[in-house]
Amino acid sequence: MSSNRLKLAIVARHPSVHVQDGWAELSRFLEKQESVDIVATAITEDLSADGLDIDLVVVLGGDGAILRACRQLRTNQRPIIGINFGRLGFLADLSLEEFRDRFDAIKNGEFQVIEHLMFECELLHSDGTSEKFLGLNETVLSSAAAVGMIDINLAINDEPVTTYSGDGLIISTPVGSTGHSLSAGGPLLKQDLNAFVITPICPHALTNRPLIDHADVVFTLTLPEVREGVTLVIDGQIRRPLMEGDSVQIRKADFTFKLAKTHGHSYYSTLNKKLGWGGQPRYRNR
Repeated sequence: MSSNRLKLAIVARHPSVHVQDGWAELSRFLEKQESVDIVATAITEDLSADGLDIDLVVVLGGDGAILRACRQLRTNQRPIIGINFGRLGFLADLSLEEFRDRFDAIKNGEFQVIEHLMFECELLHSDGTSEKFLGLNETVLSSAAAVGMIDINLAINDEPVTTYSGDGLIISTPVGSTGHSLSAGGPLLKQDLNAFVITPICPHALTNRPLIDHADVVFTLTLPEVREGVTLVIDGQIRRPLMEGDSVQIRKADFTFKLAKTHGHSYYSTLNKKLGWGGQPRYRNR
């Protein structure tokens, strides 16, 4: 840490009663702590960390709140720790009570910062303009409101790979592998791997299976025909309609998402808890 004082930024943007009551409770707790400075808060507006000395960003909410926060940090990524007021919480895996109980250790820097792959998605329009988006979980090309299947051509480093026919295609980071990709039949990737997983959504051909590739490549997606309703979705939060002649490129970002983990909270312990990995069911005779 930059000094003997812990410099915090707080993100509690979700308007739900749970998050706002949690922020009120956390605020009262932090006011009583010595050697702690709150240098930025994002309660009603987006977080801006430009030019600020921040040791740790505390995000109240679920994993979606963390996805938004890391995009708002842009190139100024700081370690993020999540207090879960959502549901599953693979990233935001601490309760408010656990955060308070472990705060002395957190203040002393007794946490691990694990760096995770982020991506840049560029939507290239047929008129030569483009839009760039930063993401942590996944890029999805979805048939959405389109009627019938869509065909998506995949090229990796400009080499044609295959054409997927179905309801869409997901290109996910390891962090995102527990999200939409998992529900579509994709594998779980350990979150610190330097890889992407390509997962088809309801593919027409049973031979189309999820594919894992190294992250130091460029994925290009094109559609021979763009039906009305086909949508590009970033992290489930940014949506753009696709037009005829548009293409999409996904590549690794030049910086990483930094997740702070306290002792006792690991990737596998989180999977065990959140996915209910309790081992074999125990049957007994009645």
